[in-house]
Amino acid sequence: MHVAPARGTAVQDHVALAEIELCGDLIIAASTAREDRLSPDRIDEVLRAAEERFLEEHGGTAGR
Repeated sequence: MHVAPARGTAVQDHVALAEIELCGDLIIAASTAREDRLSPDRIDEVLRAAEERFLEEHGGTAGR
């Protein structure tokens, strides 16, 4: 049996990666919350922090 060698053809979907990171941020916030659910204000806070971090990492060019 012959297996083709792995090539450097990895495709990165930057939007999908950003969404996955946002989900991770929300999961972390939920796991450390004292209440059963995150309040809408806390969700907004987590998402704004993630947006600010994204803008810092990408030079403030998030689809603008």
